[in-house]
Amino acid sequence: MEIFNLPINTKVNRVVPKNTFDTYTNTKQKKLFVDKVSRITWTHKLSNKTTNLKTIEVSEIQVFKIELKVFEEIPQILEIIDRAIPSPIIFSIQFEDQVYFATSSKHPHPTNPDNTIIDWLFKSKWGLITKTSYSLNLKISLDHVHKDFILQLTGKTEDSSRSIQEIVECHQKKHGLEKEIEQLKLQIKRSRQYKKKVELNLQLKDKEKALKQFKHESKKTPH
Repeated sequence: MEIFNLPINTKVNRVVPKNTFDTYTNTKQKKLFVDKVSRITWTHKLSNKTTNLKTIEVSEIQVFKIELKVFEEIPQILEIIDRAIPSPIIFSIQFEDQVYFATSSKHPHPTNPDNTIIDWLFKSKWGLITKTSYSLNLKISLDHVHKDFILQLTGKTEDSSRSIQEIVECHQKKHGLEKEIEQLKLQIKRSRQYKKKVELNLQLKDKEKALKQFKHESKKTPH
């Protein structure tokens, strides 16, 4: 099924062998591809030539369909593919009649030109392929196409005035606070010393307060 209904001249429709990414994987990661992925298809290539859209920082966007053997998310596999390909990738990950979407913000590796660094992976929830509302809006520029898709995945159209870097920084800060809170809760649970528990609980309250304040400010100000 054609999800994004893109122009015919953007179509590639080429199966990508799973061993294409072997140089980016260890033995355990290779097994992930074998056990979880049925087929990877490079479905479309969005460029100035295929879309007539101008390019600023984004010169191309690749569209990949990944068909799965199992019904689960595959963040490790997406990261491996993402690191191997320098341009942004729009992923549709499918299992039977279910699909979820993902794309990332990334930048070149400072010392390895054959690798990229993932700043943040944006993803949707699972949903029926026939009911999906996500789209690739071929307007303005390729940069706009990628950012617009990111905003669809986050569900925060008010972020449109912010750069992708600012959106990423927001997610990183929120994730960092949530991770610290979980770690503190685990430390409290494991601690046997009353004084230490009190100290950790005070730290936990501070972090929870900081997260609540951050969420409150995020609602008032686009992030």
